[in-house]
Amino acid sequence: MSDKTQTKQPAIAGGGFVIEDLNTDRILTPEDFTEEHRMIGETVRDFIEGEVVPQDEHIEKLDYELTVELLRKAGELGLLGADVPEEFGGLGLDKVSTTIINESLAKGSSFALSFGAHVGIGTLPIVLFGTKAQKEKYLPDLATGAKIAAYCLTEPTSGSDAMSAKTTAKLSEDGEHYILNGSKLYITNAGFADIFIVYAKIDGEHFTAFIVEKGLEGFSLGPEEKKMGIKGSSTRPLFFEDVKVPKENLLGEIGKGHRIAFNILNIGRYKLAAGTVGAAKESIELSAKYANTRKQFETPISGFPLIRKKLAEMNITTFVMESMVYRTAGLLDEAMKDIDYSSDDAGVQAAAAVSEYAIECSINKVFASEGLDQIADEGVQIHGGYGYIQEYKVERIYRDSRINRIFEGTNEINRLLIPGTLVKKAMKGQIALLQKAQNLQGELLQLVPGQTFEGTLEQEEHYLNMSKKIFLLAGGMAVQKFGTKLEKEQEALANLADMMIDIYALESVLLRTRKQIKRTSEEKAANMIEMTQVFAYEAFQRIEALAKETLASVETGDMLRMQLSVLKKLTRSTPANTVALQRSIAARVVKNERYTV
Repeated sequence: MSDKTQTKQPAIAGGGFVIEDLNTDRILTPEDFTEEHRMIGETVRDFIEGEVVPQDEHIEKLDYELTVELLRKAGELGLLGADVPEEFGGLGLDKVSTTIINESLAKGSSFALSFGAHVGIGTLPIVLFGTKAQKEKYLPDLATGAKIAAYCLTEPTSGSDAMSAKTTAKLSEDGEHYILNGSKLYITNAGFADIFIVYAKIDGEHFTAFIVEKGLEGFSLGPEEKKMGIKGSSTRPLFFEDVKVPKENLLGEIGKGHRIAFNILNIGRYKLAAGTVGAAKESIELSAKYANTRKQFETPISGFPLIRKKLAEMNITTFVMESMVYRTAGLLDEAMKDIDYSSDDAGVQAAAAVSEYAIECSINKVFASEGLDQIADEGVQIHGGYGYIQEYKVERIYRDSRINRIFEGTNEINRLLIPGTLVKKAMKGQIALLQKAQNLQGELLQLVPGQTFEGTLEQEEHYLNMSKKIFLLAGGMAVQKFGTKLEKEQEALANLADMMIDIYALESVLLRTRKQIKRTSEEKAANMIEMTQVFAYEAFQRIEALAKETLASVETGDMLRMQLSVLKKLTRSTPANTVALQRSIAARVVKNERYTV
């Protein structure tokens, strides 16, 4: 490991948002996009509208040849090589650009999934962890689409518990090959992929990654799965019977496959969130246009307050998702910009950079996947009976969205990872969480009761500050009560995770809105301000409820009553007129017939 890698510290500590405050200069927002960023988004949208959408019906019938042809057309535009360094045949774009690509692909439905599986979890393991020889051999073809990639981690008996994989690898007697035996399940792109990233345990013990090429003797595929959604993507099982994989195709280090698997999943989580942003925006556009044309009682249904409320909530949730996703892209950009992909320790550098923001990646995945589900559900509801008919795209979005809460680690697993990773970082001294929790009692004595807030977003800033204190209160009590057994208290961990998710979300929209006010004016940022006000109030109510439930699971009697009195001091607030705010937001969405910032 180089000295540079050992001494480099991230500009912003992953997970640090729960105890530290940021200013607007430290966050990246969509309003910061360069002209190049906007052109990339336009290129992708033009490609999807011109090449993919017209073929949508055929893609949904699982046309392998058509999907591969379209992937290669995307390769001609450079889209498959966005994450691939220039020296290996790609464009080497920043993470903001690749996030824009992921978001802009969403209208391509199943094709977007095939694309994402290839460029993200399929190609990135070689980009980040391959040797120079492996990169020179595989990346140019992967960047053009001459070869298609797939990622093979899940097995019949190991899903969330990936390390319990049963697939084995054994070095041949002549030392030239690893012999693989076992199976993989639910592999996206399996039907037409050429390169497979496969995880197996060497000698049944050392979890390791391999690059496996299609056509090797003993390597076979099972039939296509019949799925609820994403029907146009290939999903098949793989079988390995004494498959000889050249020893030079071992990816990374022996026994360090988890380093590759988990960090690729981290990137996959935030990229998945980017895709949900695109799908959410399409849902809003479809729903707003339909609401303006559908009449009941001789009135467009977009004129009814309850329909408008749905459109407002859909728009607010999408605004939060978008703010979080691009904030995270900015963090990853900063952490990964100096990686030397041709160096021997590129994998070490990549692992350090990506794992730093594992918490943020999981937060994005959980919030965005559940946010899209709610948005798609309301989209169907606005369409009424038509929303249940396949002729209407919102029906597809609804079905396709459901897999996101399972993909890239279930949301339950991610909820356990979010606070669990934070505590581990605190124990290693990487974040001053424990010190902040200990100092909280002194801070509580200095709280000024009955504060009034007159400036724009002052109250929302207060909600954020109090939310961080509430998290420390509830989290500190949980750690004190359960100690090392906390990891078994999954309900408490899930509550702490949801508090962290809302804190990250609230801080993201608050900083984005403040940054936009500085850039333009309060008048021009009115919609952002109103969306932030609604979300802040509702998030604060959720955090209070989560804290109460957590404290009640930790303490009883007088101690519980004392902690609840402290919580009450932290949660004093004046109810916001969310009805008026949502009506104002909805009016803009109905007028514009699309997602509106």
